[in-house]
Amino acid sequence: MTPPVRKIIHVDMDAFYASVEQRDDPALRGLPVAVGGSRERGVVAAASYEARRFGVRSAMPSVRAMRLCPELVFVKPRFEVYRAVSRQIRDIFEEYTPLVEPLSLDEAYLDVTENLKGIPTAVKVATEIRARILAETGLTASAGVSYNKFLAKLASDQRKPNGQFVITPEMGPAFVETLEVSRFHGVGPATAAKMERLGIRTGKDLREMSLAFLTEHFGKAGAHFHAIARGEDHRHVVPDRPRKSAGSETTYPHDLETPDEVEAAIRALAGEVWAWCERTGARGRTVTVKLRYADFRTLTRSRSAAAPVGGLDALSGTAVALARGLFPLEKPVRLLGVTVSGFDLGADHSVADQPAFDFDGADENREDGMTQAAAGAVPPR
Repeated sequence: MTPPVRKIIHVDMDAFYASVEQRDDPALRGLPVAVGGSRERGVVAAASYEARRFGVRSAMPSVRAMRLCPELVFVKPRFEVYRAVSRQIRDIFEEYTPLVEPLSLDEAYLDVTENLKGIPTAVKVATEIRARILAETGLTASAGVSYNKFLAKLASDQRKPNGQFVITPEMGPAFVETLEVSRFHGVGPATAAKMERLGIRTGKDLREMSLAFLTEHFGKAGAHFHAIARGEDHRHVVPDRPRKSAGSETTYPHDLETPDEVEAAIRALAGEVWAWCERTGARGRTVTVKLRYADFRTLTRSRSAAAPVGGLDALSGTAVALARGLFPLEKPVRLLGVTVSGFDLGADHSVADQPAFDFDGADENREDGMTQAAAGAVPPR
């Protein structure tokens, strides 16, 4: 028997952090607003649609954002508020389906193939959910409806803000062919540039490449690219996907030049990570330290143990030892990070808990904007 066509919804809040700030402070409404750090090495975490008209985008250095929009208003992030609103929205989702996979605080996949309210179509489910979100939070959301996750994600971008779009099974393959591969979720700037060098610019170009060719050039991801070029994606909506890592990193206002400065900074970062571990009960076996020099060259060092890290002293000591392995410093240091991974999967640390993002400085290696922030855990300072 042919399996039933799945009904997948991707809900994406519109300029979530900035919209929450404009909702809570009427003086910000209608103004170009950026949530994040305004200092010299600050970064935009989220931009209102008024700011986006000037070209301001998330993950953009604040200095550049202010050049594009001199009237830009910076607002410090309030994670406790964003988490509370995100919880409200998730409660709405769960009235319709238990199959909710959060990607971050502001977006999620829902499988409504069989929804709890018996609504006959996914389009009506998405319409009702968006109306509920607006009524209960005062915020707008966009939604994409399709037969798999990949296409639902693409669809949610088609009518932003406050819109909805459907990609049917009949539309899927042809729809993918018309798009530039840089718009595909999971194809970040580095992968898009590599595809460009290989002559792959659109979904149609990607479809013309053999599985063997894509595997040769993109490894395991080749099979995924081969499938999505045909509108195929068999991934399930997985509720409360376990977090893979939890970390904190900072780009410093002034470069760190001595080992003592680096060690002090590493201890502070380790303290933030351990505070999250204590709050969530998560324990990991692998500690990683990241160091980025002023010339943007980045080094990482990791150490894994047989048992999970048991306390702040152990985490801090391991992180400092890893940092010392990078001494003597070749150049001044602009960024440091500490991460714990290899979690006990029994701990309560799903991806929706809290994003990690370096608001005081741009995270120059991000591949896919805010969605990848869900891999981290510790709020910025």
